Amino acid sequence: MLLALLTAVTIQTSFKPIGPVPSPRQLAWQKNEYYAFVHFGPNTFTGKEWGTGKEPTEVFNPTHLDCLQWCKAFKKAGMAGVIITAKHHDGFCLWPSKYSLHTVAQSPWKGGKGDLLKELSQACQKTGLKFGVYLSPWDRNHPAYGTPEYNQVFMNMLGEVLTKYGKVFEVWFDGANGEGPNGKRQVYDWPAFNATVRKWQPNAVIFSDAGPDIRWVGNEEGHAGETCWSTITRADYKPGTEKYHELTEGNPDGADWVPAECDVSIRPGWFYRATEDDQVKSPEALLDLYERSVGHNGSFLLNVPAGPDGLIHKQDVASLMGLRKLIDATYKKNLARHCDVTATNAREGATIDLAVDGSQATYWATQDGVTAASLTLIFPKRVELNRIVLQEAIEFGQRISEFNVEAMVNGNWIPLANGTTIGHKRILKTSNVTATQIRLNVTMAKACFAISELGLYLSPHSVP
Repeated sequence: MLLALLTAVTIQTSFKPIGPVPSPRQLAWQKNEYYAFVHFGPNTFTGKEWGTGKEPTEVFNPTHLDCLQWCKAFKKAGMAGVIITAKHHDGFCLWPSKYSLHTVAQSPWKGGKGDLLKELSQACQKTGLKFGVYLSPWDRNHPAYGTPEYNQVFMNMLGEVLTKYGKVFEVWFDGANGEGPNGKRQVYDWPAFNATVRKWQPNAVIFSDAGPDIRWVGNEEGHAGETCWSTITRADYKPGTEKYHELTEGNPDGADWVPAECDVSIRPGWFYRATEDDQVKSPEALLDLYERSVGHNGSFLLNVPAGPDGLIHKQDVASLMGLRKLIDATYKKNLARHCDVTATNAREGATIDLAVDGSQATYWATQDGVTAASLTLIFPKRVELNRIVLQEAIEFGQRISEFNVEAMVNGNWIPLANGTTIGHKRILKTSNVTATQIRLNVTMAKACFAISELGLYLSPHSVP
């Protein structure tokens, strides 16, 4: 064990980063992979998706709000955290802000003494979930919206949210920009907004269409492209960009590391409606989205809205639990942990089987200048599989742009799957195959490359 550790350290010191690389906060975020979004506010009670800002505060009055019920369900589902719509476009604040008269303090909920962010952050602490906040700078209620003063109002609100509720792992900025109560639009001061987050929560990642830390994937369908680079050039985009389609695949020559987040709702709408109780996505549909988001080098942000009673509906909880069962049944047993490993190329002194040791901290790496090589897993007896999971050592950048996987079946190599990018994680689904060897062929990379993990799995849900 000591020899393997020393070998890994030696290889790591000789393997150098190339191009944009993730910051420590981005690396920490990437490991979250799957977490919850909760849309909740006046729209929950009016049935709207976008409120007008004219809704009376009296409409907000959840009768049995229980944030611990939310968090227990999310934790049991395998989620890493939760992001709450602290302020949507209607301007209603789920905390008693000093900078607005359109908040829970003006509602009948708990006699105006409630603070939903406080209750949720405490529930997150009790269950071990990370706490995140969504704030839309668009405010269809605040009288200062559309004036230079509003940007400071919004930064003041940010300061409240980011200093009163403990650690925040992600700040989600919506790029929507429309009219305020005076009919005017706001010129947002994004640099100042971002600086406010950095001041109060330096370890939180900031999401928007343009980052700076995390980018929108360019759709609200919950999946990234078959090709998904973690790099874009931030200067080419802005929140609310019209070039959002480009964000789905990213840019292999991008100047900045800004990985993709894949958002989708478990229901047709983002806010709860009783008419959609029979339209909740099935566990099988959610597994497919998980494998095309997390498994396409992104993260999976699944919206699970609370109802007017302040609870997550039982149908939504049932689908979450079903997804957890499917993920466990598919990815609990890594068939690649017991095999011999060979490679056509490796850095001097490298231990090749670091690619199958179950640790993302170690890796198989090729020599400088070697951009194509193969890794072969040899099993003592035949194994049946239908999932392949690949991971790059992204702390050194994302490099692989073309690869394929083959299986040795009855003495012959047959193609199983192929792809372009890998990044943090790539999941490949295949029909069931029984093989004695599996071979990964990296055929094109931007530079010498490193595979931190190659996993093989057998899912009860195979593909044709």
